Amino acid sequence: MPKINGNEIRPGNVLEHDGGLWAAVKVSHVKPGKGGAFAQVELKNLRDGRKLNERFRSEDKVERVRLDQKDQQFLYETDGKLVFMDSETFEQTELDAELLGDRRPFLQDGMTATIEYYGEEALSVALPQKVTCTVAETEPVVKGQTAANSYKPAILDNGVRIMIPPFVGEGEAIVVNTELFEYSERA
Repeated sequence: MPKINGNEIRPGNVLEHDGGLWAAVKVSHVKPGKGGAFAQVELKNLRDGRKLNERFRSEDKVERVRLDQKDQQFLYETDGKLVFMDSETFEQTELDAELLGDRRPFLQDGMTATIEYYGEEALSVALPQKVTCTVAETEPVVKGQTAANSYKPAILDNGVRIMIPPFVGEGEAIVVNTELFEYSERA
């Protein structure tokens, strides 16, 4: 694994630090009036989700880790485990449903997700940025409401609550952004 200097750390880099794998979330470079410059880095543990704020001077060396990404197809869920299949080797992988967190309801049968591996260990699952869902329940349109700034609450077919524009009704298919949990467009 390549070693990089402390001032070369960028957001999104995965580092081996203190015996764990950490992703750099925020990086700010600080040049105090007295003393040497350093990078103030907010790190997130990829295994258990802990956060850590660490300072790295430019002469500090850290291990940068490369993660392997594989596109795999979601098959089914059983006992809190998600089963994915590699579309090239047809090998099946079981992962904890907790890896997805609150994005779990957006995972649909047959959907292709990107799984990041460190060796044989799966660390994260990334869903497609946009997913098509159906509006299961929403309020009727209030007359006189302008479409410019007003949104109304809705419950999707997967149980997720989001805000949608007033012109979208029940039973309509919409595209939802899975990162921001918001309405994107009509399907």
